[in-house]
Order: sequence, then structure tokens, then C-alpha cells
Amino acid sequence: MSSAPGTTTSRKVVVIGAGIVGCSLADELTARGLHDVTVLEQGPLPAPGGSTSHAPGLVFQTSPSKTLTGFARYTVEKFSTLQVDGVFCFDPVGGLELATTPERWADLHRKAGWAASWGVRAELVSPARCKELWPLVDESIILGGFYTPDDGLARAVLAARAQQMRAEERGARFLDRHTVTGIERDGGRVTGVITDRGTFPATDVVSAAGFWGPVIGRMAGVDVPLLPLAHQYARTKPLPEPAVLNDPHTDDPRPAGPRLAGPCPDDPRPAGQCPDDPRTDDPRPEASKPILRFQDRDLYFREHTDRIGIGSYAHRPLSVDPFAVLPYDEARARDLDMPSSLPFTEEDWAPSWEDCRRLMPALRNTDIEEGFNGVFSFTPDGMPVLGESRELRGFWLAEAVWVTHAAGVAKAVAEWMADGHATTDLHECDLSRFEDAQRSPAYLRDRGAQQFVEVYDVIHPLQPMERPRPLRVSPFHARQQELGAYFLEGGGWERPHWYEANAALVTESGETSGADGTGGAGGRDPWSARHWSPVVAAEARATRERVALYDMTPLRRLEVTGPGALAFLHRMTTNNLRKKPGAVTYTLLLDEKGGVRSDLTVARLAAERFQVGANSPADQVWLERHAPDDVRMRDITSGTCCVGVWGPLARALVQPLTGDDFSHEGFGYFRAKETYIGHVPVTALRLSYVGELGWELYTTADLGLRLWDTLWEAGRELGVVAAGRSAFNSLRLEKGYRAWGVDVTEEHTPYEAGLGFAVRLDRGDFLGRAALAQLPLPKRRLTALLLDDPSAVVLGKEPVYLDGMPAGYVTSAAYGYTLGRCVAYAWLPPLPAGSAVHIEYFGEKVPATVADEPLFDPQMTRIRC
Repeated sequence: MSSAPGTTTSRKVVVIGAGIVGCSLADELTARGLHDVTVLEQGPLPAPGGSTSHAPGLVFQTSPSKTLTGFARYTVEKFSTLQVDGVFCFDPVGGLELATTPERWADLHRKAGWAASWGVRAELVSPARCKELWPLVDESIILGGFYTPDDGLARAVLAARAQQMRAEERGARFLDRHTVTGIERDGGRVTGVITDRGTFPATDVVSAAGFWGPVIGRMAGVDVPLLPLAHQYARTKPLPEPAVLNDPHTDDPRPAGPRLAGPCPDDPRPAGQCPDDPRTDDPRPEASKPILRFQDRDLYFREHTDRIGIGSYAHRPLSVDPFAVLPYDEARARDLDMPSSLPFTEEDWAPSWEDCRRLMPALRNTDIEEGFNGVFSFTPDGMPVLGESRELRGFWLAEAVWVTHAAGVAKAVAEWMADGHATTDLHECDLSRFEDAQRSPAYLRDRGAQQFVEVYDVIHPLQPMERPRPLRVSPFHARQQELGAYFLEGGGWERPHWYEANAALVTESGETSGADGTGGAGGRDPWSARHWSPVVAAEARATRERVALYDMTPLRRLEVTGPGALAFLHRMTTNNLRKKPGAVTYTLLLDEKGGVRSDLTVARLAAERFQVGANSPADQVWLERHAPDDVRMRDITSGTCCVGVWGPLARALVQPLTGDDFSHEGFGYFRAKETYIGHVPVTALRLSYVGELGWELYTTADLGLRLWDTLWEAGRELGVVAAGRSAFNSLRLEKGYRAWGVDVTEEHTPYEAGLGFAVRLDRGDFLGRAALAQLPLPKRRLTALLLDDPSAVVLGKEPVYLDGMPAGYVTSAAYGYTLGRCVAYAWLPPLPAGSAVHIEYFGEKVPATVADEPLFDPQMTRIRC
């Protein structure tokens, strides 16, 4: 939500940075009626010397992130319409990714699935077709390729200039040679920007400074979690005939123009120095072949008329101190092309050059003419950093954005600022997504460098970063290690996914192969077998048949107190919270357009005290921005812990340990009690996200180990087991419980997501209610699917086909060990139960059937007992 005071016409926006993001943002803001926009740039325009000025301009749209893919699609659409002096800002030459290993070839099938899921034209092609598209490649080492005809080359400097001109026509002004020296603020709100040439009043300030973002952030008292790194880019000498690739054919439907005219007459650099600078006297098109990625060797390629540009991620991470980057004029005085272009390190290049020549033998007849190490930004999770700062109201970030996503990011941030919300789900990019433990300089350095190393790696969706680990552990961590926990990581937390101590339960079960989701006699395929074990089935079965302990400590907990707490939470959420103390309510946070920002579990522990189960730090920021003065809020997650005790024997385990009545009559479903378990004071919530009888038991961190040991000892005679997140995910999908951020986001309404039961339109006004009242009938629904083949599995993000055409995509999926089938939830058009669909998994069409939900225990007899 935008916090800027006044109307659109009264707001004064200052954007810091006139690279591709700043120029795109000025264009998008002015198009939405915010005309008082000033863009400040320390370097000369139109090529001020940041990452935009040296960007090679590759736009590959397909990503495992639906959000990033959407950003890239919009960038292609927008830049394709822009031109300056007859020079188009985007060349739709297509994109081609090569596979030279079986693992990469399999991954390209997965990538083709993402393309189908997110609506990108793409196809898998043969080695011969790869050779046809790029004649220089040695097809004998290629297994296949992934071809995307709508990808291409963005002329970043030119696109920035085109958008600058449009924004200026609407009233924006661009001032170069203005170095920002400070951020003015008053009462926790930004009021202006100080430069070496004067101060500029502002109601909103956006830092679009790229790798200088941390410098600007420090002036505002705001952490900017990004790490600048240098990345090698080189260009060959002119290639000898017949190696030159220029094939003048093009499928570009736009009218022909002087595509090689000089767009930047005031650029002080020599013609052709910038990778996206089209100035040349050569009449041939600068590029006609697809942009090329050789990810097995961390390389990419693009044409520069009769030369080839080559980028490499194969070298060691070369971190850059943003506070030590030279100003533009000083950089030029030291013979640097620009501040972001550092000297080429030959020793890092040598192995990559050999890999280039292996792929393209013709390169053995030429050499590198020039190269540089270009600086750009990485974050701990590889995603942009967007949104309004928690520390300083009206101070926004649009950082760690590559040219690929620039226009899409600018559109989303402009919507956010002008309308209070974006039309795109931004939770993966929200600057408040990082925990405090993820903001240290050491963490940023470790994770940012690893993101660089892995930028072209084949990454499993469950694969955790290696460092720094362990970082956050629950009080039960020592016991989990003793039980052989297999840990994965999320939010800095070590999360057990299964326990090797339960391996004996697999052989004791006597089940036939495949009944536990192992994929039949042959076992799971290599991809789905990663970060998985047959022990998961045993833990799920033990939960259904006996009782299991789950570590739920990483779940976020907020304490909300004060005289206005009830009215505030009631106004912010969709369900009825006006209940007596002891009540627990499942409810939703909506944005103004009715999209689901998050789902919450709210326990009223006293008249003015609530415990709120939330999803991320962004939930707390959202609530804080709306909270009145008589409401206090604090995050209690780190100081507390939680054990989920679930299964048909849960009451038999817990009741002997407490003097309170834990019967169904004495402690009903969705109720809360503050009591004792043995010697340990606990807050007990009767909730179950696995579809079984049980409780969430919360206590302080110092007593957590005692709580675990008390439950463990008491449960031995009942056959208690420790169970992990993999079993939890399987059980919650069988029950149809949604995971916010995976199954449901701001792009979805409660009714589409199957969460209408948590909305009470008759209980008075709440945020988002007006939008819900005007919604049309849903044209899509979150749909439960059961795979027809008992041995088949999918993992998520795969496309779903209806009548042979892509119709939606999978959100969550896991093998349902109780049901003997893989369960998948997918966004699809409304379909009746029994409808047949196919899910594409690594190129194979897997049949599935739409099912009524909940799939397990629809009468709720196991929970309400």
C-alpha cells in the first residue's frame, strides 16, 4: 500500500537513477497521472555509466518464477513498440538454450513446461535445428535445444532514452550530473533528496540506483539487501568468412527503418563501445541469430554484426564494494569506460574461452578483441528488491533488477505507488521478505556470491543453499539430529523433512513397492527422488495411525495487544473475530482489489491480547502500516517455539500430562487454552493442518527442549514418531489445505482459491470487502487433481493440458500416501469432478482426474473427535 500523503496530483516523486529501471519507472508513473516526477542521475545522459550502460541486453523470458516471467513478457511487449530515430529498442531474434549433458536436456524439458505454464511460446528442438539456428555450433556435442522465438535483444540505453522522452512529454524532468548526497526526512517520512546541486522536495523517493542502491539506502537509514558482483563480457575480433553469421532474414513484423542509425549522438564513448550501442557504419543488421545460452559451461552469446559477444558466469565471484565504485568522471580519468565497467581479468577468462571454442570450432581462427568485467546486482535469493521501506515511509526500492525484467518491474512498482497495489503478485520480490537474520553483510555476501555461482545451474526446487548453515535452529534441534533428521532450509531455519530413525518403519510396513509413492518397482525418477526418502511414507502413515510430533517453530507468530486490537484485526481481516477469549479463527488478509495477501490464524487469548499466526515478515509490515496508535505489535517467533502433536492418539498422549480437560467437549476444535504440559507452560491451540486430531503447543524457547522431551517420553508407549515437513506437506494436500505464496497469492480472490468459507460479508466492513462485492463469477479455480497412475508423481509448476491445450499450471503437489495417488493442485478453468486432464512432467503427458475435495475425511470426523 502506498503511504504517500495527498492526491496523485499533489505528490512529488523523485527517482534516483536514470538507468533502464529509473527511466521505465518515470514512464510508467507519468502514464498513471503522477506527472511531478524528477529523475536524478549522477552520470551523463543517455548512458550514465551504471549496469544499463554496459548491459548486453539478452531477454530470456522463461523462468521458474511466474512473476519474473511476467515481468520479462511485459518488457518484450513494451520495448517492441519503442523506437528512437527509427531504431527499434528490441530485436526479436529469438532465444536458444543448448543441452550438452543428459541432466541439462532433462532440465530443458522442465523449462519447456514452465514456458507452457506461463504462456511463453517455446519448443524443444533437435541438434540439427540448433545447428540451423546457429551455424557455428558443433552439433555433435549437442543433445537438443530449447527455442523461444519471441525472446531477443533489448537495446537498453535506447529503451531508456525512448521512455525518458515519453515521460518528459508528460511533465517529468531528467537531471544528469546530480550526485545524491543525502535523504531528507521528518517524523519517519521522506521529505526530499539532497544533491551536490541542490535539494529536491519529495513525498516519494524511489531508489533505482542499481548496484549503488546500498549507498542510497544508507543515506535513508534503510538496508538494501544486494551484493554487486562483476561479470565477464568479451567480444571477438571480426570473424573470417564464411564464419560470419549475419543472415538478413527476420520475422520482425515491424516496418523497416534505419535500424543502425545512431541513437545516442551525445554519448561521449566511441561508437560501438557499449554492447547494446548500434552505432556502426556496417549496413548489416547487428544480430539476426537467436541469443544463445551454453549453460553447461555458464556461457551466453550474442551477435555484434561480424563479431560475437560472450558473457561468462564460469569464473569466481568477484564482489564489488558499492561504496568504493568511482564516480563517472573519475572512472573515465582512470581509463575506465564507465564506473560499472572494470578491467578484464584474463586469468578468469581462459577456461571459458576454451569452452567457447569447443562449442564453436570456428572461434579457433579468431581471438578476443576486447573485454570488461561489468558490475551488476545479486540478492540472497536472486530476486529483485521492491517496495516501500518499513523504516522510512515514502522511500521505495526498485533494485537488483536486470534489463530482462525492467519494464515489468517498473509497471508493477508504478501500480503499487499510484494505486496502492500491483496487478502482479510481488511477494517473491517484496523487500520485507527477508528476516533480520538474512540481512547481515556476511549473509548477503555468502548468498549473493552463491547466486552468481548457481545462475545457470540446474537447481532442484527443494535444493537449499550450502552457506551459512545452520543459521536458525529450533530448541529441538539437538534431538532432531539424534533422530537423524534430514534438514532443508527456509527463511534461515533448519527444517527436518524426515528422520532416518524411522527407516525401520518402512520395512516393517510390508507394503508393496510403489504403494508409498516410490514410483513402482523401478523407484522414483531421479528428479523426484532428490531430497526425498521412503521414510516420508512411514511418517505420514504413523501420523494417520498413531501420533507424531512436528516441529512448527518456523511458523511466524505475532502478538497483537492493546485496547484497539480487536477492532483493528476485525477491520483488517475477512472472518468474524468478535468472539470470546479462547477462540481461534482462520481468516484472510486482502488487498484493496480483493486479492489474498496472506492467510492468518488468530487466537484471542484475552480481551486485548491476540496471537496471530502469519506467513512472512511482509504480513507484519502490512499490519503495522494500518495499525492505530492504541495497538501494539511484536514478533515473538524467535523467542518461542511450537510442537504440533497430531494423530488419532494425540489426546492419549497429551491428556495425562495436563490437569486441564483436553476432551472434545472440554477443548473444542479451533479453541485455545493457556495451560501446562508437565512442567512447561504452553499456549495450546486445537488446530490441525494434517487432517488429524491434535494441538499446536507453544512455549518459550528456553523451555522448548523440555516440552519436546516431555512429549517424547510420554509418547513412547503409544508409538510416537518425529515427522518432517515432507509428510506434513503430503497430509495437508490430502486434506486440501492451501499454502499461501504457493497455491494462493494476491493475484487470486478467496472464491477462486476455495477460501470463501473464511469470508463473512455480513459482519461489517473490512479491507477488500468492497472489491469482493463487485467480483464476477470466477473464471478459474484452484482445482484438486489425482494422478491416474499410482506410481506417477509431479512436483509443482508443471503445465496442465485440457483437450490437448495448456489450460493452467500446478501449484503444489505431493504423493498422498493415504490415498495411494499423487495429489496436485492446479489453477484451471472451472471443471466438474471426473474431468480428464494431463500434466506435462519432463515432456511426458501424465493423465490426471479432477477430484472433489477434500480428498480425505470430507466429514471432518477425524479432526472433530
